[in-house]
Amino acid sequence: MKKENYLKWDEYFMGIALLSAERSKDPNTSVGACIVSQDNKILSVGYNGMPRGCSDNEYPWSREASSDLDTKYLYVCHAELNAILNYTGTNMERAKIYTTLFPCNECTKALIQVGISEVIYLSDKYSDQSSVIAAKRMMKSAGITYTRYQNAGKSIPLML
Repeated sequence: MKKENYLKWDEYFMGIALLSAERSKDPNTSVGACIVSQDNKILSVGYNGMPRGCSDNEYPWSREASSDLDTKYLYVCHAELNAILNYTGTNMERAKIYTTLFPCNECTKALIQVGISEVIYLSDKYSDQSSVIAAKRMMKSAGITYTRYQNAGKSIPLML
């Protein structure tokens, strides 16, 4: 008799995205992403952090400062973009991405360009911001479906 209580694909891939988020050093918003092929093979993972060669100790992690040069926003590479850039294969056409936070407009442009066809997200806490509204508009135009992750079975420890 086979085991009945195992992780479903969505639970597994969102769990990988959540685990990836734990690599982030961002003190406010840790984000993880997992890109998956049509046949449920993990293509790449990423988390939000400083670009390669830019020390986590030298660049700011603040959300607010007197100058935007002293905030994290001009420096941090988002989880979705890192997952795309970490990919060593040649084709992401019709792949899907599991992400712990709805992608911004800049990441959405990259997702469209590489052929991602579906976004499964955990949180949409910035849904009222222009960057997310624009992202949803572009996804609709490009035919990318997006769905909020619904945990239908096992509980995945949410570390957001």
